[in-house]
Amino acid sequence: MQWYGHAYSLGYFCKLFGKSRQAFYEQKTVVHSKPLEESMVLKWVLEIRKDLPRCGTSKLYESLKPRLIEHNIKLGRDALYTLLDNYGLLIRQRKSRAITTNSNHPYRKYGNLIRELVLDQAGELWVSDITYIRTVKGFSYLSIITDAYSHKIVGYKLHPTLEAKGAIDALMMASKDLKRTDKLIHHSDRGIQYCCQEYVNTTAHLGIQLSMTENGDPYENAMAERVNGILKQEFLLNQVFESHQTAQIAVDRAIKSYNELRTHDSCNRMTPVVAHEQKGVLIKRWKKRNLQKKGNEILVEQASNEVVVTQENQLSPHVIHNSFSQIKPSNM
Repeated sequence: MQWYGHAYSLGYFCKLFGKSRQAFYEQKTVVHSKPLEESMVLKWVLEIRKDLPRCGTSKLYESLKPRLIEHNIKLGRDALYTLLDNYGLLIRQRKSRAITTNSNHPYRKYGNLIRELVLDQAGELWVSDITYIRTVKGFSYLSIITDAYSHKIVGYKLHPTLEAKGAIDALMMASKDLKRTDKLIHHSDRGIQYCCQEYVNTTAHLGIQLSMTENGDPYENAMAERVNGILKQEFLLNQVFESHQTAQIAVDRAIKSYNELRTHDSCNRMTPVVAHEQKGVLIKRWKKRNLQKKGNEILVEQASNEVVVTQENQLSPHVIHNSFSQIKPSNM
């Protein structure tokens, strides 16, 4: 090395700044390897989001852990959050609401049987709800039955109207689940689809007890509402489809991915199909979150002050190219 015409050795500068030669070369390796590692992580994130298009940072991190360990990449959850933020890959949630429940009817409304219920296996409690799917010509209506223990969707039906037939078809599909127990409870809101005589007769024939929310409180059926939101926000069922048929294809694909790929903190971070085979009370791994409202957007802030729900943009082609330009095919 030369400085103002004088030659100095590397050892001279290391001694001057109190560093060893080994530390100098290790730092050079870190500086050159970091862009490569970040590019690999971004590639893996995009691969995961092909099937889980709106998978958030926490679940991405859990999915990436084995690969990070295998490639000896030191990246924590907060660092992953920062990386996704730098490339516009964080998630924005929008609050939407539609009325699909008509509880103003003459049919019997059943009481809430699940307030103190503790589940230790699948097939003890199903939660049911109906949500709308937009099409160019209007709406289709998706009836969903979810096992409350495993969060697995065990029955569903996309129907062109709000008639009870859609809900009954979903119920008949769920009735084929092999985990169904003799003490199974079916919980729903007080909508006419679930209170009508045909639906009540079907549950009685299947030996299923009926339980319903009281006073129209949506929090008494929060899990079913949550599943609806996940399918719409994370699996893109909130878009407008060309027809009922194209919506059906998207629903089939979304529910398959949800059941087989999407992990749940409330199920010990297992996927629904894996949790469905377990027994015993599942460990809950969620953290307390604070909700902040900004316009029609909801920011979710964890106890660590990490904002996990925010803007999501698509990577532009030149950004993707620049990010992955240092990765050789053999490293992928």
